[in-house]
Amino acid sequence: MTATNPTLTDLADRATAHRNRPTYGHDALITCDRLVRIFTTDGIEVQALQGLDLLVREGELMALVGASGSGKSTLMNILAGLDTPTAGAARVADRDLLTMTAKDRLAYRREVVGFVWQQTSRNLLPYLTAAQNAALPMQLAGRTRTPRSRRAHTDRALELLSLLEIADCRDRRPHQMSGGQQQRAAIAVALANNPAVLLADEPTGELDSHTAEQVFAAFRTANEQLGTTIVIVTHDQAVAGEVRRTVAIRDGRTSTEVLRRSEVDATTGHETVVAREYAMLDRAGRLQLPADYTRALGMRDRVALELEPDHIGVWPDDSERD
Repeated sequence: MTATNPTLTDLADRATAHRNRPTYGHDALITCDRLVRIFTTDGIEVQALQGLDLLVREGELMALVGASGSGKSTLMNILAGLDTPTAGAARVADRDLLTMTAKDRLAYRREVVGFVWQQTSRNLLPYLTAAQNAALPMQLAGRTRTPRSRRAHTDRALELLSLLEIADCRDRRPHQMSGGQQQRAAIAVALANNPAVLLADEPTGELDSHTAEQVFAAFRTANEQLGTTIVIVTHDQAVAGEVRRTVAIRDGRTSTEVLRRSEVDATTGHETVVAREYAMLDRAGRLQLPADYTRALGMRDRVALELEPDHIGVWPDDSERD
């Protein structure tokens, strides 16, 4: 039986239902709504983010991927409170990143987010031990008032180092640790003040594959045992493939998303991970189709659309064919 196209009444009902939906991102820990960031150099404007939408739920461990210049590092700097959006909306743990004062931003970086850089030299002070580095964020937050509180902070630093399996590095300075140990110590530093979100920019970029696995295991431990929400920017496909959700950024917008879930075979009882790729529909209704899909069908400039009762058909433009 051939399906009929929806009527104007159907479309009006759907539009009403859409308007009555809850506010965008109302239940998300991180909400980016039509986020724009424009840089100006020598009178030339570069739009690094072009209306980016992103939601991250509390407790997620996810990856952001994209080519150089896609906007992912700009996004991370905004979420970390190191940069300010030009337009749009961005909220993290109920903090509005567009309206924060300089004082608010400093408190935000100390208490709400933790950050791990790719370069280990940016994460650890070279003249402090791993335990001293991990305790430092608590001291900077102004909470070390008494000998008792100092002991509590030392205890927490040691607990984090133990959790991340580098307790034996407690008295070592960075130059006495391997690259993987340094990055796990950096994760302990980022977790010291129990942040709502841990952000990591290419944390395994300078490590070999075996060491990268150990560092990612530390992120997974923090996520599962501490409940910390973690967002990792990475080029490492092995890391991206280990998380349940990978969001790709292209030309300053979220373009595609890969969701992974475990399925158990009813016959064998074996568990496998099934991945499915989705194109992202932003708040303005824009859709970025994967480049390999459009190349395979010769799609460019424009495509033909047709609205069906339960889907939208997209075809190559055939208007000039004989």
